[in-house]
Order: sequence, then structure tokens, then C-alpha cells
Amino acid sequence: MIFTIFKKELKDTLRDRRTLMMMIVIPVLIFPVIMNVFMGISSSYQEEAATKSLQIGVINPDHVLIDELKNIPAAMGKKDVIIYKDTTAMLADLKKDSIQLGFYTQNDFSKMLTEKNPANVRVYFNATDVGMQERGEAYIKIIEEKAKKIRYAELKLNEKELTPIVTEYKNIASDKEMIGKLAGGILPYIFIAFGFIGCMYPAIDLFTGEKERGTIETLLTTPIARWQILFGKMGVVVLSGLMASISALFGLYLSIEVFKMVEDPELLAIIHSILSPGFILMLFGLLFPLTIFFAGVMIPIAIHAKSFKEAQSIITPLNIVMVLPAMVGFFPGIELNGVTACIPVVNVVLATKELIAGTLDIGLLSLSFIVMILLALTAVFISYKRFDKETNVITEIKIFDVIFGTYLHEERQL
Repeated sequence: MIFTIFKKELKDTLRDRRTLMMMIVIPVLIFPVIMNVFMGISSSYQEEAATKSLQIGVINPDHVLIDELKNIPAAMGKKDVIIYKDTTAMLADLKKDSIQLGFYTQNDFSKMLTEKNPANVRVYFNATDVGMQERGEAYIKIIEEKAKKIRYAELKLNEKELTPIVTEYKNIASDKEMIGKLAGGILPYIFIAFGFIGCMYPAIDLFTGEKERGTIETLLTTPIARWQILFGKMGVVVLSGLMASISALFGLYLSIEVFKMVEDPELLAIIHSILSPGFILMLFGLLFPLTIFFAGVMIPIAIHAKSFKEAQSIITPLNIVMVLPAMVGFFPGIELNGVTACIPVVNVVLATKELIAGTLDIGLLSLSFIVMILLALTAVFISYKRFDKETNVITEIKIFDVIFGTYLHEERQL
């Protein structure tokens, strides 16, 4: 009987264009659109950063720093040096973005270098202009290293003798781990968001919508237990959420395999190793109880609401509350442990990150799964209790109509 109700409600749901858009079409398109925009902006920014010519303002009376800046190779970035006489005019142009960097030195800059004393240089930059501080530091570093070599030669010093320690840093994390830790938060975030949205419209339509259309009463008069009706309808809601997540995963597949948005062979090989059948099964193993939880939260609201608009106005803001914890995956330093594994949604996101990186602990995965199963069962129980109340399923007016109509029918028979 549950399966009969499930088939009937699924057919009705698949006929709804709005539900199909939110469940299949938009999730499939989201990854190609996001990756296309991201790749376009990234390549455009890289090209602009490589070809951008800086206007550099310099106040250097003895022209030593000016000459050194002009002699820096063009490989370090194209630049034009503009000479200023006072800082007021230079800072005014810097604020107007007529120049992007400003260098200021005292009159004795050349003298201090000759006498082997520290020579002061002040670098002006606008922190809102990304990359300008780094370019200024790179230019000064080149000039400083050149001045050091001259001093070492004049003082007849061995540079190696002045360098007691040479430090070399080696990253032991694999590329797969780096991708999992840095970018692993985006996958579960999108899957969770679309899982919630995929559940929302069927949940409202199958409960609040039936109350509005007046068809829920007809269904309740059939010799079927309430819990069978609930489970049949809830199965459609859960399946809709999972289909939205699967569609998002299919969109990712299209982006990589069909539209070829990832061209780097090494990165492509890493992505292929991550998106293995085992990873997909474990991911949906975590998403399944989470989707049941989403359905269990929405159904009592949909049962209580008196109209489709009222249910939508309550559940839509709830999307932010449910999906907001998924943003934890974007924060560095937060790992899956005994505490975070017990926090709903957060445990799914962090477990997915560890799963992508290949560093997932089976014990913590099991704990996360158990927590989500318990939460899903609790949500189903609450849904059942709400659905079992007559006043929640049928409005007071319709209860009166049903009772009064039954009374009139009995009177006619008598």
C-alpha cells in the first residue's frame, strides 16, 4: 500500500514543471555555469595581472632609487616611473589611482648606501588594490639584494659565512589532500542546498497542496493507515531531494567530461580519482539520512500550514538555517572529530571533505552516520505525530463539513 501511494504521488510530482526545474534542470546546470564563470574570471584576472603596467611614483632627490627601479627586469612586471617633488601630489595621485605605488626616500639616501648605513625607503600603496603590496615588496627585495652583494664585495665578506641556516620547506600533503582541504567544502554545500530545495516543493504540494485542493479528505476516507499514507508521501519527498543532489553531481560530470572545463591533465587525473564509485556511494550514504531529516522537518510545517503560500513563506527561510552550517566546510582549521561528528549538517560537510582528501576516519564516519540516522528517525516520528492529528490534516471548517455531511446522509437514509 505504501508503494502504491508512493507511485501515485511520484507521478503527480513529475508532472509539476516547477518541481522538475528545482529537482533536475537547475541542479544539472549549476556546476557548468559556476565553473564557466569561475574559469572565465580567473583567466581574465591572470591575464590582466600579467599584462598590467604599473604607474610608480618616486620621490628620490639623488635618483639612485629611480635608476634601480628602472633597471628591474620587465619580467617582474611592466612599470612606468613618474618622478614627484613632494608627497602631497604623489599621495593625491595614489588615491585617484593615477599611480599604484609610491616610493619616498630622504635626501641622504645615496650617502647612507655609500657609508654602508641603513637607507630608509617608505612604500605607499592602496591595500584595496590586490597585489600592489606584494609587487612593491618584490621591487625593494631585488634592490636590497643587489646592494647587499655590493657591500659584501667591498667588505670582502663571504655571503655563505653570513648565512648560518638555509631553510627548505617541503609540503608532504598530496594534491588530492590539498584539493580536499581547500576546495572540498563546495561539493557538500551544493549537494546539501539542492537536497533541501529538492525536498521543499514536493513536501508543500503533497501535504499543504492537498489540503488546499480538498483531496486529502478523500485519501483519509480510504481504509489505509495514516502511517502508510505518510510514508508513501515522505518517500516521494526524500527521492526528490536525492534526485536534486544526483542531478548536481551529473552537472559536475558534464562540466568535466563533456564541456572540458578542466584542461590540466594532472588536475583532471586527481578529480577522476576523487569522484570514484566508492566516493559517490559513501557520499550518498551520508546524504540519505540528511535528506530524510530535511523531509521530516518540512512535513510537519507543511501539515500545519493552511495554504501553499504560508508553507512556502515558513520553509524558504528555513533553508538558510539548514544550509548555513554547511558553510563550515569553507573555514580552514575545522576538522572532523568527536564533537563535530555529532553536529548535524556540519558532520556531513566535514566528513565529505575528509572523504575527498582520502583522510577519513571510519570511526568518525560511523559516528556521523549514526547521528544522522537518529536525527532522521526523530524527524520521521515528529512527522507521524503531526500527521496523526485530525486538526492538522483537515481544517476546522472541513471537519465540520465532514461531520455535518455525514449527519445529513444518515438523516436521509432514515
